[in-house]
Amino acid sequence: MVWGRRNKAPRQEPRFGVTGSLSDLRLTREDRVAAAPSDDEVPVSKRKSASSGKPKPKPSATHKKKRSRSGRGLFGNMIYWTAVLGLWVAIAIVGVIVWVGAHLPPIQSLEVPKRPPTIQIAGMDGTILATRGEMAGTNIALKDLPAHLPKAFIAIEDRRFYSHMGIDPMGIARAVAANVMHRGVSQGGSTLTQQLAKNLFLTQERTMMRKLQEAELALWLEHKYSKAEILELYLNRVYFGSGAYGVEAAAQKYFGKSARAVTLAESAMLAGLVKSPSRLAPNRNPEGAERRARTVLRAMAEAGFITEAQAKATIANPAYAMKPAGAGTINYVADWIVDVLDDLVGQVEQNIVVETSIDPKLQSVAEAAIIDELAAKSVKFKVTQGALVAMTPRGAVRALVGGRNYADSQFNRAVTAKRQPGSAFKPFVYLTAIENGLTPDTLRQDAPINVKGWTPENYTKEYFGPVTLTQALAMSLNTVAVRLGLEVGAKNVVRTAHRLGVASKLEPNASLALGTSEVTLLELVGAYAPFANGGLSATPHVVERIRTAEGKTLYKRPAELFGQVVDTRAVGMMNAMMQETLLSGTARKGEIPGWQAAGKTGTSQDFRDAWFIGYTANLVTGVWLGNDDNSPTKKATGGGLPVEVWTRFMRAAHQGVPVAALPASNTGGGWFTAAPAAPPPSQQQQLPVQTAVPMSPPPPMASGNGGARTASTQGSQRPVAELGIDGWLMDRLLGRP
Repeated sequence: MVWGRRNKAPRQEPRFGVTGSLSDLRLTREDRVAAAPSDDEVPVSKRKSASSGKPKPKPSATHKKKRSRSGRGLFGNMIYWTAVLGLWVAIAIVGVIVWVGAHLPPIQSLEVPKRPPTIQIAGMDGTILATRGEMAGTNIALKDLPAHLPKAFIAIEDRRFYSHMGIDPMGIARAVAANVMHRGVSQGGSTLTQQLAKNLFLTQERTMMRKLQEAELALWLEHKYSKAEILELYLNRVYFGSGAYGVEAAAQKYFGKSARAVTLAESAMLAGLVKSPSRLAPNRNPEGAERRARTVLRAMAEAGFITEAQAKATIANPAYAMKPAGAGTINYVADWIVDVLDDLVGQVEQNIVVETSIDPKLQSVAEAAIIDELAAKSVKFKVTQGALVAMTPRGAVRALVGGRNYADSQFNRAVTAKRQPGSAFKPFVYLTAIENGLTPDTLRQDAPINVKGWTPENYTKEYFGPVTLTQALAMSLNTVAVRLGLEVGAKNVVRTAHRLGVASKLEPNASLALGTSEVTLLELVGAYAPFANGGLSATPHVVERIRTAEGKTLYKRPAELFGQVVDTRAVGMMNAMMQETLLSGTARKGEIPGWQAAGKTGTSQDFRDAWFIGYTANLVTGVWLGNDDNSPTKKATGGGLPVEVWTRFMRAAHQGVPVAALPASNTGGGWFTAAPAAPPPSQQQQLPVQTAVPMSPPPPMASGNGGARTASTQGSQRPVAELGIDGWLMDRLLGRP
């Protein structure tokens, strides 16, 4: 076929059917594809030459080119797919960064947050007793710190701090290798900048999300601040355990000095705490803190920050943390204060100082009295806990112990715990009777009683017949208290207790006279205060003033208008009656030389609670001992351990204090106002407590002024209720029988 020449042969169309057979179609030589000749078609001469061993002809250049292109295609494919994979990895990384960044706060809000407010609790002498909130010291500039302090942190936490941009790939690789070798998390790869980002903006949770956010924020901090600023922020914000944030707070907490004055050994110990502040705190684990400090010193020597000689010398003379004084019971006071702050100043948004009425010396004495008594006798009497509250007659709390040891239990048994006061509640019953016309010499029958099937008994199940109210209260006779409660009405007793300061709900039933309604130690002590101050209302309080760190007053306790809640004549009678509790009654162990003292013991059912509330004109103090699970003690009574604790504390509290008499009648002169300090019990004629005595006449009683007096049982001489308080006072003032 010649190109460009038209084929003039007639066109043949296909035909179908019988007449359209394809049998006449034939392929010409030009239509066939050339094929390699078979052996049969190759001439014999050529086949012989091929098999004679002569070399085959070399491949053509075209064939070599094809093979070269095939090799380069495999290598090119590898490069291609590697590039594709790298592109997708880059896209994934960008996606993760965007996703993590979307869960961060808006960039405009990523400013270094302000410190949470610090609340300092100061005693009445101005000394700082406790700190609440974050214990954060003042910010200290990097230039004001000794050079070895920041170097200690860099050496142990981030030796390439000045060379990386917030993330240290080498540090991460080292940490990963160490963790793989130890088959666990033995090292961290976080830089100081990452740690700062976590402390400022993130939580402490261990998740991949948090680590990615930490890395992004570290890059942002490096872009935003200089290295010196980052290091300064870190040192002033990092946590050192025991509630201390920042090097200044930590130095004050553990060494009692400013961070500006810490030694090389102390700097190493502080730097070592960052790894595990709670576990390595030197006040809790001094051995662990010292071992970690040695590691820091060796790291400083390896980094060239100190010489080997300096490291060895410092290791040989380690730092020692201050030992905390006492059992930390001042923290019970601090907790109570924090609870009432919102009512006084609202939400705290700045550092404040709370000036309190607490006397640090009395607080220490109270703590020692509780702890020592329990240490000596807790096993014998099966008593595990105790509490003490001491306040002035006007309600200012001078000491408060809420438990045996604050570190072991933060439950405040002085403020929060409600327990049955037992016979310590009886003064409110007797006061109600006095206000209804009875007198301390009024006689009432001590005999078995049945109140709708309830049969209260005396402690020894002994009965003394007709006794005066003074005798009945001093001896804590249950049957007389129940009779008086029924006589004056339980609802009236409830009103009296609430009027004096008891805030808890009281059930107005017959058993109320025996203290079956639960109250707190704090409110019970406050309710006794009117007996010590002449009948004025007294609200227990501890906060005197709240000010900012700069001195601006936020709150000052207003001058209290002390209303008269108990008539002064009734106060005088109650004081005379309750003095007998210490002179000849259930609290004869309680004595303060030279001082008039009064009070009442209390023991709840099955010896579950032991109380004593006693007072002078100077202090009102209450003591409770028992068990948190409300289990019975081993016959611990109010006249035993509580009186011993009370006596030890009150004797120390009254040393060097001018003697003052308890309030008495204001009618001018006479038996009450002239009452001198009571002589020692050994010089008085006493009524044996809870022992059998003749039914008539009642045994003699020691009076409030130390003179003996006899409660007559003759009908013509018996004081009657109709005479009332005034009649009883006139009898005493005029010397009438």
